[in-house]
Amino acid sequence: MRLSVESKSLNRLYMGRSDFVAKDSLLYAYLQRIGTFRSEILKAAINDAVRSATRGLTPLSIMASTSPFVGLFGTVVGILEAFGRLGTQKSASLSVVAPAISEALVATAAGIFVAIFAYAFHLMLKRKAYELHSLLESEAEIVLARPNAESE
Repeated sequence: MRLSVESKSLNRLYMGRSDFVAKDSLLYAYLQRIGTFRSEILKAAINDAVRSATRGLTPLSIMASTSPFVGLFGTVVGILEAFGRLGTQKSASLSVVAPAISEALVATAAGIFVAIFAYAFHLMLKRKAYELHSLLESEAEIVLARPNAESE
């Protein structure tokens, strides 16, 4: 939704239909509070907006990178259990080892499953954050390019 708002605001600026960012733009509130159009203020506003928009990316990244290891840990525990059962039995049969190995592989599959979706969503959200940053920078550059923008 935020990308759509900023894209519309940028298009209005490009088309000359507006000399200022839209009222629902992230930059609008900063510019109204500060009351100046200096590039340093706009850069700080952009950084703050992007930082707030990407707040949840770190936990998602951690899940994406650690879940395969959690699955692998489950596999190791399962294999250890299989060998433990094998040691307590008098014979080494497939019916003793197979269930524990099967459980271990389920843990691996679950870890990989979580990692795939977490990593995919992380990349999609990271791309959207990049797009938001680009839109906000473009809006700021157009606002600063206006005549007398620095003196307002």
